[in-house]
Amino acid sequence: GSWIIEKLYYFKHMNYKPIHREFVNGESFMYLGRNYSLQIQVESNAKKPEVKLFRGKFIVISKDKNEKGIKDALELWYRDRAAEIIRDRVKYYSRFFSKKPSDIKNKEQKKRWGSCTSNNELLFNWRCIMAKSNALDYIVVHEMCHMYHRNHSKEFWEHVASVLPDYEARKEWLKDYGVRMDL
Repeated sequence: GSWIIEKLYYFKHMNYKPIHREFVNGESFMYLGRNYSLQIQVESNAKKPEVKLFRGKFIVISKDKNEKGIKDALELWYRDRAAEIIRDRVKYYSRFFSKKPSDIKNKEQKKRWGSCTSNNELLFNWRCIMAKSNALDYIVVHEMCHMYHRNHSKEFWEHVASVLPDYEARKEWLKDYGVRMDL
């Protein structure tokens, strides 16, 4: 019996090993649920590293292959996209809610996708933007429902379901792929 319990424990915790990134050519990064490979273009006169998404690749133009510089440039790119797209999705779903968030912010959060403060400020982990769009929308709606229900009660989940009837599949995707959503 104990073998099974040990194995279950092992599988349950297996996912949490953070990805070790090296920020080298060909490495794969996720954006809106798709994988893009990294291509570093060294240009000696580049000021600071610049990121472009082009033809299925993340192209980083940098004066050298400095890992930290490339990582910071990618993170900044993700954060900018997150700010833009999440705000947009909150606006899109606001038609289903009478309450309006007092603010929408993207933060550094390792352990959670989002949160809602007592004064209805919506805080999102900038890594959300790595998720495919219907999983991202689930995170957005989930936090918007917390403006009404401060817990994960039956009422809370009914509220989520009233906006996204298929929320469980979206939630499941995050559980399966969430571990890859990191820099």
